[in-house]
Amino acid sequence: MSLRYGYFPGCSLLSSAVEYDRSARALLGALGVELEEVEDWVCCGATPAHATSHLLSLALPGISLAAAERQGLDVLTCCSACYSRLKQANHELVHEPKLLAQVNEIIEEQYEGKSRVLHIAELLASEIGPEAIRARVTRPLAGLKVAAYYGCLLTRLPEELRIDKLEYPTLLDDLMAATGAEPVDWPLKTECCGAALTLARQDTVIRLSGQLLQVAKECGADVVAVACPLCQANMDMYQSDAEGQLGQQLGLPVLYFTQLMALAMGLAPEVLCLDKQIVDPTPLLVEKGLVETGVYL
Repeated sequence: MSLRYGYFPGCSLLSSAVEYDRSARALLGALGVELEEVEDWVCCGATPAHATSHLLSLALPGISLAAAERQGLDVLTCCSACYSRLKQANHELVHEPKLLAQVNEIIEEQYEGKSRVLHIAELLASEIGPEAIRARVTRPLAGLKVAAYYGCLLTRLPEELRIDKLEYPTLLDDLMAATGAEPVDWPLKTECCGAALTLARQDTVIRLSGQLLQVAKECGADVVAVACPLCQANMDMYQSDAEGQLGQQLGLPVLYFTQLMALAMGLAPEVLCLDKQIVDPTPLLVEKGLVETGVYL
């Protein structure tokens, strides 16, 4: 199977979420997926552009979509925010000729809407499939109980664009099961972690992310698997603050699902940047026999 995509890393994956980028690239490489970075991609605009100007929120993704179209590639991204903005903008431009003409004039391109937009989880679940993934597992994550966390954006797209059920998705759970891990049934998998309120309302982020972690732990999770850099940062960075508010120790590592999948496929732990997490996953992974004691850079 030969699969080739235009890779849109977005801002976070080349900075604060470098472990997501590296584990995703390593995982896809092991599965035979070729990535060609989208030429001269720019920020997707995220929430600020969307809140400021609708036309801006289309033009920014339009630049990168047009570049991928020139390269003859569909767009693959890992960040849930990037995915949401690129996917929605592409859909709107394809179905609104007047808007497309306006955006093309702004970006000085002739984008035609030929490139699809996929999230890495969508690619793994739909275009590669759990069975093919299971066949590549060399280090099953047996005994590891995983709470798959989808967050706000991954499934909250217009109905025709959704990759999974809105309220209770199972796509990440199925991928975790393919690695040999045990997905945990828990009720808050699509609840908000506080998102970008980190600066304006840190207390809200601590409360919301703490609630998520507390419920995941109560449901038996050893680890939380995420698909969004902001979700990972909030639950990892503020976990000690949440413990203080809750009056209990949580100690739940918050890893990208790509780190866990790559680990199950036998990729070297040092490739996966396991030392980047604030809540150190090493003791848990050593206990489960998944890595040896050490620091992984």
